[in-house]
Amino acid sequence: MKMRIALAQLNQRVGDLAGNMEAMLEWRAKAAAQGADLVVFPELQTCGYPPEDLVLKPEFVRRTMEVSERLADATNDGGPAIIFGSLHAENDAIYNAVILADKGGIVARRLKHELPNYGTFDELRLFQPGPLPEPVEWNGVKLGLPICEDIWLEPVCHHLKEQGAELLLVINGSPYELTKDEVRQALVMDRVTETGLPLVYLNRVGGQDELVFDGSSFIVNRGGEIIVQMRDWDEALVMTDWEKGDDGWRCMTRDVQPLDPYPEDVYHAMMVGLADYVNRNRFPGVILGLSGGIDSALSAAIAVDALGPDRVWCVMMPSKYTSQESLDDAQGCADLLGCRHDTISIEPAVDAMDAMLDDPQGLTEENIQSRLRMVTLMALSNSHGHMVLTTGNKSEMSVGYATLYGDMAGGYNVLKDAYKTTVFELSRWRNANKPRLGQGPDGPVMPVNVIDKPPSAELRPDQKDEDSLPPYAKLDRMLESLIEDEVSVAEAARRTGVAPEVVADIEKKLLIAEYKRRQAPPGVKIGRRNFGRDRRYPITNAFRTSS
Repeated sequence: MKMRIALAQLNQRVGDLAGNMEAMLEWRAKAAAQGADLVVFPELQTCGYPPEDLVLKPEFVRRTMEVSERLADATNDGGPAIIFGSLHAENDAIYNAVILADKGGIVARRLKHELPNYGTFDELRLFQPGPLPEPVEWNGVKLGLPICEDIWLEPVCHHLKEQGAELLLVINGSPYELTKDEVRQALVMDRVTETGLPLVYLNRVGGQDELVFDGSSFIVNRGGEIIVQMRDWDEALVMTDWEKGDDGWRCMTRDVQPLDPYPEDVYHAMMVGLADYVNRNRFPGVILGLSGGIDSALSAAIAVDALGPDRVWCVMMPSKYTSQESLDDAQGCADLLGCRHDTISIEPAVDAMDAMLDDPQGLTEENIQSRLRMVTLMALSNSHGHMVLTTGNKSEMSVGYATLYGDMAGGYNVLKDAYKTTVFELSRWRNANKPRLGQGPDGPVMPVNVIDKPPSAELRPDQKDEDSLPPYAKLDRMLESLIEDEVSVAEAARRTGVAPEVVADIEKKLLIAEYKRRQAPPGVKIGRRNFGRDRRYPITNAFRTSS
């Protein structure tokens, strides 16, 4: 007994029901031309994942279910059957569902049993859990159809095996995180070992606000061998041939593609997140302040690689504290990237504010400069339509080393979840490598001096970041302990070798800056706990682990 299964690793657009359906039909036609018997699409492919509170709109659910029926109708052409994720409403409950359609109708529908309710996920708020799903019999084969979280725990796959499933086809909407590939593969190996069944893991690609989806779909045969590994980030259609022997079904196709190593995977995540955000919100391009520092240089490089140099506009906005070195470095970045570069001095505006406020000093003077730069960028954005790209990194956002309504203001931030040490790693990597999907230059994207010089906001004479903060190598290790691992000050001090009073001061800065981060733009999630979907702290908060 044989069959050919096509895996459609696709992007989605949340809410674009017609567009998602059209894409599914196009990819089904491609699979049909290659002799597929069955085409599998990712989780909630009809409406996009995660749909968030759109699910609470009855009209959205109704139209999504109509799309499911229209897709089922389309299988009346003698072509391959399809498996896809969609919404299902029944008895005043809404479910995350997987549907098998063939010969013009819905053959079977199964409902997601395990609903994730941690980190970026809050599906229990939106969906009802379905019962333990039964296998689906199709063309003489008993298929197990778990949905994403259903395989993160043992019961669903165990139940499907007990009920006679011969093959597990798992549709997913699994966001990218550092080391997520290894976690997924280890998890699937556990399910394959426990059930003795081959497993197909199909994931989506593309960006959705703060989340990016890397695809990286794969197939594990019984015995634990990864026999098919699809590329990360690419939309792709892979045909897989299956045969049933004495020991059950086995994938006969061998097609193992490489996955991006670190830090290229992080760089691609940032590119994909930015490109889909800009394009789907219909911005002609992005505009950013290019200061001559490493954060804005890396942000510009990612934007050029994601959108192309003709859609990136860099503006240097010097004040009286801006060095000639920074002016030269900013120009050097723009020249290497091939994008538009303008210089607009903020000194006349600073002088006007000085006169208005009777010569403000200290932090007030510094913040005025930052806010005037953002006023300038927003004015250009209003005039020309480009989205303002902010450039602050996670280290700065953590401790409030950023200006509210200044350098924090804008539409999107690709560095939002990248610590400063990661920014240095990405910059060095990009200067030596071009990303596989990049639209930028083949060679370096920033002068070496941008990477090597001490970081500075240049808002007062001879200013350096380390005047106010510990060295980034130490600061980032403290922040990782406090943010990613949620440990106490005492434990963070033990891990990092930093004095407890220094860690306590960083914890204080971290907690009191929460009000700033609530007003920051969205940005690409790359780690375990980003500011936004993952980490939801109260703004008014008196608790400290150091007390």
